[in-house]
Amino acid sequence: MKKERVKRCLVDLGAIVAGSALVAAGISVFAVPNDIAPGGVSGLSTALAYLCGGKVSVGLWSFLLNVPLVILTWRMLGFRPLMATVAVTVLLSVLIDLFDAVLPQYTNNVLLAACFSGALSGAGMGLLFARGASTGGTDLLSLLLHRAFPHLSVSTLLLFVDAAVVVFAVIVFRNIEVALYSFVTIFVTTKVIDGIMQGVDYAKVIYVVTERGEEINRRLAAEIDRGVTLLPARGGYTGREKQMLMVITRRREVAATLGIIKSIDKEAFLFITNATEVHGQGFKPIE
Repeated sequence: MKKERVKRCLVDLGAIVAGSALVAAGISVFAVPNDIAPGGVSGLSTALAYLCGGKVSVGLWSFLLNVPLVILTWRMLGFRPLMATVAVTVLLSVLIDLFDAVLPQYTNNVLLAACFSGALSGAGMGLLFARGASTGGTDLLSLLLHRAFPHLSVSTLLLFVDAAVVVFAVIVFRNIEVALYSFVTIFVTTKVIDGIMQGVDYAKVIYVVTERGEEINRRLAAEIDRGVTLLPARGGYTGREKQMLMVITRRREVAATLGIIKSIDKEAFLFITNATEVHGQGFKPIE
């Protein structure tokens, strides 16, 4: 148990460092030098740094904006998520300024900068979210606003906050293209986050209606080591007794699973759906 806890802490620490570094690189290398405000506290910090003529760095602005949000939401987060969020907040602020000083800045093509800023930030945030950490910022602000507007979802409030940040950035930079490129960055970020979060436990659910369920069950258990849930079923048109099998399998095992089913019952009726998160034996453990 102790070894498992230590291993988990090390994985969490690695995810926090790697995720923060990716987000910081996306901001320092691509967003800041092209006046892109990628929503959230990062975008607001970029606009405020420009507004004060660079006297206060983007990293410091990010830290100053995050601190009161963390304090206000510490009871809502719980101890472990709070500590992870504090660690990400501090590390992200430091890395943004560090990367701004040591990494080259890309300014050749603003559209490419917007896409790569979104890709790196999304990869970093997805890595952090997968380990239960948060970048703080507008995520926390959305939780606070949800108390005042409980009829609105947190994701909807987050969208409103990010949109307000982009509008503020347009006013600061006095350039409508800031909004267009910023929305490109936000779009790419959300898509990459979704891809990473779904990829963590992404699987396929295969439903099979057949008269040879027991045989299919034995073959699947023996050849691909997958459990099957068997449910009684009856054909609505024929009235014949059948079985419905439900098997959850990883993407790489789908072809083998279908091959086994078809080799036993070519007349089987089946359909496949996506499962974006699976807990239990053979997948992510229940915590």
